[in-house]
Amino acid sequence: MNRLSLPLVLACGATLSLALVACSITPQPATSPLPEGTDTARPTDGSGHGAVAGAVEVAEAQLQLATVSADGETSLLDLIDGGERALGSVPAPERVTTDGRYVFSDSGSGVAITDGGAWTWDHGDHFHFYRAEPTQIGILPGEGPAAIAGDALPTTGSTGVFFEGSGEAVLLDNAALSTGSLVERFRVSEAPHAGIAAPLGDGALVSHVNTDNGATELRVVDASGTPTGQTAACESPRSATTTRAGLVVLCEAGAIVAEAGAPGGSDSHTSEGEGAKGTDIGSTTKDADTEHASLTLVPFPDAPGGTPEHLAGRKGRPMLAGIGHGSDGQPGIWQLDARAHTWAWSPSSAELLRAVAVGDEAEHVVALDARGSVRVLRSGEELAATPPLLETADLASDHFDTLTLTVDSQRAYINSPSRGLVYEIDYVDSARIARELAPTVRPDFLAEVGQ
Repeated sequence: MNRLSLPLVLACGATLSLALVACSITPQPATSPLPEGTDTARPTDGSGHGAVAGAVEVAEAQLQLATVSADGETSLLDLIDGGERALGSVPAPERVTTDGRYVFSDSGSGVAITDGGAWTWDHGDHFHFYRAEPTQIGILPGEGPAAIAGDALPTTGSTGVFFEGSGEAVLLDNAALSTGSLVERFRVSEAPHAGIAAPLGDGALVSHVNTDNGATELRVVDASGTPTGQTAACESPRSATTTRAGLVVLCEAGAIVAEAGAPGGSDSHTSEGEGAKGTDIGSTTKDADTEHASLTLVPFPDAPGGTPEHLAGRKGRPMLAGIGHGSDGQPGIWQLDARAHTWAWSPSSAELLRAVAVGDEAEHVVALDARGSVRVLRSGEELAATPPLLETADLASDHFDTLTLTVDSQRAYINSPSRGLVYEIDYVDSARIARELAPTVRPDFLAEVGQ
């Protein structure tokens, strides 16, 4: 069934026309971490390709919107059939993010992890799509804001979490997460700072403050959290994103593109569309060797200025975008091609708040401006814009972190907490508003899963 099919068929079995109704389920309790020594090998149905026990392979991406209210109520809104499922409560979040399957609700004193129960396995030249029961997995303890970086695939590799208040870097086992358990591969302590911990091969890239001069660098650590000796200078590390072209970490001077080497030191990277038929993207990274990692700085050009604070793109794609200002003060968008190691600058006619690269052949970028309008750019040219969709309260600084602009291969989504709506925008069709979605759980926070 196409996600635009009407009437909408709800998950609880009712059918309504052009309406969304909540279908409640009994929230599953969060599971406890596995005891030490428990085998966390990924159970499969024998075919691999991202399958786990209890999951069903389906014909299309199972795209869903997770909405989280300010007090922590959580639900999933199915974008295919319109069904909505209550998932119980998490501690009141300050920030919410996703890796395309799991929803991470950060309360400032720990991260609650919700399994959205839908994911896509990137097989290089095609995809596999899965659906399972969504569930609340548990809470990862930590102090202060948490920076979270997912891996290429949700059932292999790992997820990195860095707690700013305590300086703790944690690497979670994704195979365990896919079975509903929190298992830490390592937890290491750094000086408290706004840092990152991001999966890289069988280890991670972790920010570190040099106690001698106060400079911040990125260190490659192995699967146990032990530094390998490889470092790269990176002041103000932020926005760690895993792409097909490698792990991208945004720094003050530019972006670090990191790749792990295959066992034995051979190159493990497989470009989009270049892999051998049947080669899993995950197979090039899950056993990769951090001893042979490469760290490449892609510096910002000398001009224009106003470097971005954040980069965002469609899951897995090598194109990322962020907002900034030119040397003349004009607002615009930076785009990073992580594969080509190049930056591009596109000026905008409006002040911008968010930008996300679609990573398609047309090089679409979707942006949110300061009036609450969603703008669409292609190859640097502004094509279309919606009317203002957000209230003044949505754009206020104390609510700014709750706004989420997300894109998939067909649509963009933006939440308006004040209106209790999520707008679905066809960015290819002149920024047409395709649907106004009204989830029963107020969308103070928004995340799209199933990608």
